[in-house]
Amino acid sequence: MGEVIRLEDRRARRRPETVGDAVRAEFLFDLASPFTYLAAERVERAFDEVTWTPACSRTLRCASMPADFGDVQEIVDHAEERAAALRLPLQWPERWPTAVPAAMRVAHYAAQQGRGGAFVLAATRLAFAGGFDLDDLEILTEAAAAAGLRLDGCLKAAREERRDGAMEAASRRLLGAGADRLPALWVDRGVFWGEDRVGDAAATARLHAAAAGR
Repeated sequence: MGEVIRLEDRRARRRPETVGDAVRAEFLFDLASPFTYLAAERVERAFDEVTWTPACSRTLRCASMPADFGDVQEIVDHAEERAAALRLPLQWPERWPTAVPAAMRVAHYAAQQGRGGAFVLAATRLAFAGGFDLDDLEILTEAAAAAGLRLDGCLKAAREERRDGAMEAASRRLLGAGADRLPALWVDRGVFWGEDRVGDAAATARLHAAAAGR
């Protein structure tokens, strides 16, 4: 039987001894985007501390979700090409592309509970590795359970429209920084947007952390 690898343990082993040189980032995402799925696993491994922030694709008018039917095939082709390059499975949810507002509100709640990463990983795996609809209540509760979240809290959060305002505000911050797509990574030296910039963001954050630790 193979050894189970816990990402938390791996991160703890590599974490710098001093707080000042921890490698940190804010990850802004939309669960309806396949590129969030393609980026999330690498983000989880690349940084010591991640703030998981759901953001609004509509406000950002981003290129990672189709604006009309003509954009759909272009995004599908690009996502499938990237998934193949990363050797990740990719299955399209039946109702994609559609927004998943309930799941996004639960992601906001999960981040407040310190379980943002666990929920994003569980949710995007179900959506884009399993092909399930995240706004289906059964699927949403499965993702919440996998993330160790209380079911009653998640069901309440899924109905709380006030959480949408926080996501819109996150997107406005990105717009102000010049970003045009999700996911995006905000590190001390700037913002990197697009799934293919995860490596660049991590390298920049590590350089800044090393300089801060001197």
